[in-house]
Amino acid sequence: MLSDHPRQLTALLAALLLGGGGGAFAVASFGPDPSALPVREVIDTVEPLALAPQAEALDAYTFNLYRSDIVRPTDTVESLLARVGVSDPEAAAFLRQDPVVRSQLLGRYGRTLRVEATDQHALRNLTARWVVDDRGGFQRLVVERNASGRFASRVETAPLAASTRLGSGTIRTSLFAAVDDARIPDEVAIQVADIFSAEIDFHRGLRKGDRFSVVYEALEADGEPLRTGRVLSVEFVNNGKTFQAMWFQEPGSKGAYYTLDGKSLTSSYLASPMEFSRITSSFSMRFHPILKTWQAHLGTDFGAPTGTPVRTVGDGVIEFAGVQNGFGNVVFVRHNAGDVTVYAHLSRIDVRPGQRIDQGQRIGLVGATGWATGPHLHFEFRVNGVNKDPVDVARRSQGMALTAAARPTFDRMAGVMRAQLQAAGTTFARAD
Repeated sequence: MLSDHPRQLTALLAALLLGGGGGAFAVASFGPDPSALPVREVIDTVEPLALAPQAEALDAYTFNLYRSDIVRPTDTVESLLARVGVSDPEAAAFLRQDPVVRSQLLGRYGRTLRVEATDQHALRNLTARWVVDDRGGFQRLVVERNASGRFASRVETAPLAASTRLGSGTIRTSLFAAVDDARIPDEVAIQVADIFSAEIDFHRGLRKGDRFSVVYEALEADGEPLRTGRVLSVEFVNNGKTFQAMWFQEPGSKGAYYTLDGKSLTSSYLASPMEFSRITSSFSMRFHPILKTWQAHLGTDFGAPTGTPVRTVGDGVIEFAGVQNGFGNVVFVRHNAGDVTVYAHLSRIDVRPGQRIDQGQRIGLVGATGWATGPHLHFEFRVNGVNKDPVDVARRSQGMALTAAARPTFDRMAGVMRAQLQAAGTTFARAD
């Protein structure tokens, strides 16, 4: 038995291992010695390529330069061409004299510009694009050098193309800072604040760490984003509570925002008569800056620069538009038998008595007329003659309910929106 002779077994195994190792070492030692290998020297002649043909080919090669920019209100022909890297006296002379260029380009703030130039910085063509109105089209100014070497200009009209974009962000200081960090347009932030205005206090209720995901339209001209379209869906987490919304339009009716389970978010009244702005005095008691007494403040003051657009919070008819005591330039809008809104201290009035207006329509501009210590809008919401908090009124007013016929289509779209919002949560404002 092997168990009866352990010492003999151990000795046998050691001998086998040593023998195997010695065998392996012996085989390795029999390999060829590199110093004994034969060495052969090979000498050949290399003919260099001729440099002259290469230099001629480089001299004959031409390329084009491309540059994009935005037109500024103070631009002259010289400053504009210098900023886009064009040095072309002939082109500059044409741009200064051409009536189309003078009326459609110079002094037109915000129009996108793209130029193509030669490698000698001479202008080949210039294209400017801008949105005409809200009907989904844009115009294109084209200046180009023709076959005879002379410049010509023309203006063309074309439709905007809608594309879907996704983005997400986290609140660290403000909503606008968050969308800037995420490279999302400010117009998207304004729409999000409007959508959830009755649910979230964007002036005082945001918390560090709040986050959002959004799916929105970008309206493109020749493949370049020219303006921001509608927010299609959005998710906002505020102080740990999640809010979701999507745009849906039933055939034959106005579109509206709903939660993803079908509850309407579009109120009969907007919570604010201005796009996302700074509230300087809320609906409460305050020390009157002119009368120097404590009084009930029966409205909300929105601090904003003179000239900021003011919109009506709901559909209605202009009941009064003119000057009235401490209100200065003021507009009264009657929405129904009991509801009236007041917009005071305006620098300009853009409506007239008896005019019918739609929710969100501009009625004037912020100013400091009447009893005002600085530019701001004083806004009141009166129900049967009693002043009410406009935010509370917006929260209580009912929106548009889904019909039974539209529900299957809505549910299918809601499923798509959930998937897109989930993707947007992991996306840094990229195109879909």
